[in-house]
Amino acid sequence: MSSTDADRHPPTALIVGASRGLGHAMAAELFDRGWNVIGTVRDATARTLLHDLADRSDGRVSVEHLDINEPTQLAPLHERLAPRTLDVLFVNAGTTNNEPTPIGAVPTADFVDVMVTNALSPMRVIEALEDLVSPTGLIGAMSSGQGSITNNTTASREVYRGSKAALNMFLRGFSVRQVQQHESRRAFVLMAPGWVGTALGDRTRHSPSTRASRGWWTFCCRGWGSPVSRIWIASVRPSHGEPHPGGDTGAPLSPPRWRRLPVRSPAGSVRLAC
Repeated sequence: MSSTDADRHPPTALIVGASRGLGHAMAAELFDRGWNVIGTVRDATARTLLHDLADRSDGRVSVEHLDINEPTQLAPLHERLAPRTLDVLFVNAGTTNNEPTPIGAVPTADFVDVMVTNALSPMRVIEALEDLVSPTGLIGAMSSGQGSITNNTTASREVYRGSKAALNMFLRGFSVRQVQQHESRRAFVLMAPGWVGTALGDRTRHSPSTRASRGWWTFCCRGWGSPVSRIWIASVRPSHGEPHPGGDTGAPLSPPRWRRLPVRSPAGSVRLAC
């Protein structure tokens, strides 16, 4: 999109979970590229990087409160956002547990917390707010390469892996329903960002801003406004280097890798890329 187009009709993105890390980097990247951005934070009383971005945005970045594990907060958020049309709805919020714990030893409360936060709650957000998204907009969520069953060769982070695999299946099912029941022409995206230097990842690895600029913007340009409803899984991968236990490396980044496998439906084609 050119700066002239952005000045005439700036698109709007809602980033759920934008107080820090990848969510904040996404919000900052879109703002820098001329978008209007709405970001959510879980703690309504804490000062975050998103607030700092909003303060210097001249009104183009706004902050909303949402704890995705509190379903009663979704209807009020929908009401506050109802006057606006979203071009992108992206759920970034997530969590993990004590990673070395084998699945059989994971406390039930920890299992429920990770699965609800990473798989159920993002879908509740999407289901509750999807009607605010433009008919040709983009709906997505932050997944992980560790959600891949095929690529699991280390048996680490078992609950986290399972939660991301569940999220992949849930958003896949949602996209199929949208096409079959509503003839949706939106794009649907699951993003695998790789090993990133955030509180949830490893601060010695690639910075969130690097991932956002090289990965997020690529899939936004690739998916937003697609003429056919589709679901993409985008994985931002290093170009070389030895893999770490989660399946990524510390090497320089290469563009996202895409492979499209069409799955026919009565309304059109839903596509999976990985």
